[in-house]
Amino acid sequence: MTRRGWLVLAAALLGAALTARLGIWQLDRAAQKNALQVADEAEAARPALGNAELGSDRQLHRRVVLRGNWVAERSVWLDNRSMDARAGFFVVTPLRLAGRSEAILVQRGWAPRDPVERTRLPPLATPTEEVEVQGRLAASPSRLFELGTGSAGPIRQNLDAAAFAVESGLVLLPLTVVQTAPAGADDGLLRHWPAPDLGLQKHYGYAFQWFALCALIVGLYVWFQLIRPRLHKS
Repeated sequence: MTRRGWLVLAAALLGAALTARLGIWQLDRAAQKNALQVADEAEAARPALGNAELGSDRQLHRRVVLRGNWVAERSVWLDNRSMDARAGFFVVTPLRLAGRSEAILVQRGWAPRDPVERTRLPPLATPTEEVEVQGRLAASPSRLFELGTGSAGPIRQNLDAAAFAVESGLVLLPLTVVQTAPAGADDGLLRHWPAPDLGLQKHYGYAFQWFALCALIVGLYVWFQLIRPRLHKS
């Protein structure tokens, strides 16, 4: 084999090894996320937590049934959120927990945006009496990419819990409840929350692309370096 042939072989082997390794890495990432999803589903299947048991970030994805009073004047409307292909807001209201000094942020549901005046907020029924809130625990309210620190009014792009605790004077637990059922009378909010997407299909897709590229490199080497020269000689 000539020097050029050895260089081509080395480049082909290096390219095939690299693309194969990247494909395996994507499969490993998918396996890790699949294990995480199984763990999250196991947490969600455990008995619901009440006020007394609440308080650890290790309780993410657990179901909760909490009692408390809405802090309605501190409601925040997260803008540019869609549900059922409609533009609107996610409503986040602190819930002051019964029997405790802390409050917890509750992502209550989705409300439509006014098609004419985007800053006009729709009416929101918020009971003043103690309510029971059912939901699941999340690390924080829904977040979107945002440049800068954002506004401090009732309509915001995102809500940082630590900053909001200082702003509101509330003692907030480091958790958020994604509400799954009305608390008392129907408040008109939608709660068609999508299932958490860990991106498994994305990793499988990337793995397929890397393995396909690996097969292409091997196939091109075999054709141009082994099969085609023999066909020309025959």
